[in-house]
Amino acid sequence: MDASRRPSGIQQLLAAEQEAQQIISTARAAKSARLRQAKEEAEREIAEYRAQMEADFQKKLAETSGDSGANVKRLEQETNEKIEQLKQQAASISPEVIQMLLRHVTTVKN
Repeated sequence: MDASRRPSGIQQLLAAEQEAQQIISTARAAKSARLRQAKEEAEREIAEYRAQMEADFQKKLAETSGDSGANVKRLEQETNEKIEQLKQQAASISPEVIQMLLRHVTTVKN
């Protein structure tokens, strides 16, 4: 009896081993599929985030470059105002400077 049960027991073990191999293969395939799906989802989220950040960047760039023209005009105006102010100051003290130079040039020292 023992001898007749051995082949049956071995057959059961082989069947159990094959079943375990199938379960493992199915689990590995499911894991691999889930990893692929997770990778695709992550890549899609990254692409969406990148697109959103690029849109924000372009929006800010457009805002600042619009301001850039305004800043250039403002700086030109301020510079022109300062140049005019310096010209007026120079014009107001010019006679005094001329008198001082003439005094020093015409004064003879021994």
